[in-house]
Amino acid sequence: MTLSIQEAIQQGSDELLRAGIEDSRREAASLVSYVLGKDRVYLVAHSNDLLNEEQANIFQSCVARRAAGEPPQYITGHQEFYKLDFELTPDVLIPRPETEAIVEVVLDLLKHEHAPLIADVGTGSGCIAISFLKERPDARAVATDISVNALAVTAQNADRHGVGNRLQLVESDLLAKLQGQQQFSLIASNPPYIPESDWASLPREVREYEPRHALISGLDGLNDIRRLLEDTPCFLRDGGYFVFEIGFGQEGYIKTLIDPRVWRLLEVRSDLQGIPRTVVLQRKNIPV
Repeated sequence: MTLSIQEAIQQGSDELLRAGIEDSRREAASLVSYVLGKDRVYLVAHSNDLLNEEQANIFQSCVARRAAGEPPQYITGHQEFYKLDFELTPDVLIPRPETEAIVEVVLDLLKHEHAPLIADVGTGSGCIAISFLKERPDARAVATDISVNALAVTAQNADRHGVGNRLQLVESDLLAKLQGQQQFSLIASNPPYIPESDWASLPREVREYEPRHALISGLDGLNDIRRLLEDTPCFLRDGGYFVFEIGFGQEGYIKTLIDPRVWRLLEVRSDLQGIPRTVVLQRKNIPV
C-alpha cells in the first residue's frame, strides 16, 4: 500500500489513539521521522512525499509495537539526555529528564576541582557518567553495573561521544567489585527504588519492557540505597560527595537512614513537579 508522509502520520495516529496512547499524533510523527531518518521540519515540508514499500512496512511494524505498549525509546533505540543522544536497548533503563538533575549537581559540586574522579553506580546506558565527562574534559569516571549487557551499551555510548578513554567499566553489584580502587571525589547513582508491592501498578510500558532489576529494590524500595549509604563512605575522599535519586514519598524515611556521624546532608533537590528527587550528601572528615 502506498502512503504519503501525511497519510502515514494520520494512519499511525489513529491506530495509536485506539490503543490508548496519549499524544498519538506526535508519537506517530516521531516514528515516521525515525523510519525516514528525517526531522519534523522535513515531514512538514514534504508531507505529500510517498514512503516506499519498505519504509511503509517498517513504519507499520513500529506503530504495532508502540500500540502493544513498547516504549518508543526501545523501538527507535535512542533517547536524548542532557543535550546528548544515547543509544538504548531493553537491557538498560530509559533515562528520565529528572535524572539530569544529578548531572547538574555533580557539575556544580566539582566545578572548582581539577581532574576529578567520579563513580556512577548502576550506570545503565551510561547517561550520568558520559554526560559529566562530556562537560568536563579533565575528568575521569568509573561506571559499574551488574549487567554485562548494560555495560556493553555504556561502552557504545561512551565511544560514540568520545569519552571512552576516560571511562572505566566494572561489572559489579553496586560497589562490591571496587575494592582497591582509589578514592573518588564523588559517587553518583540512580539506583532502583521502587517497592516490590508497586510492581503490578506500574505503567505497562515500564512493567513489561524495562529491566526489573533496575527498578525494584526490596519490599520498601530502599535495599540498594541502604547498601550505598553504608558502603560509599570508604570509597570517598575526605569531604567527598554522594549524590543519588529517590522516589516519590521517600524523602522522610531516607533522612532517618543517613548517619549524621558520617554524612552532612547538603540538599534534597526537587524535580520540576516539586517532588523531592535528588539527595546530596557530603562525607565528613572522619575515619570510616
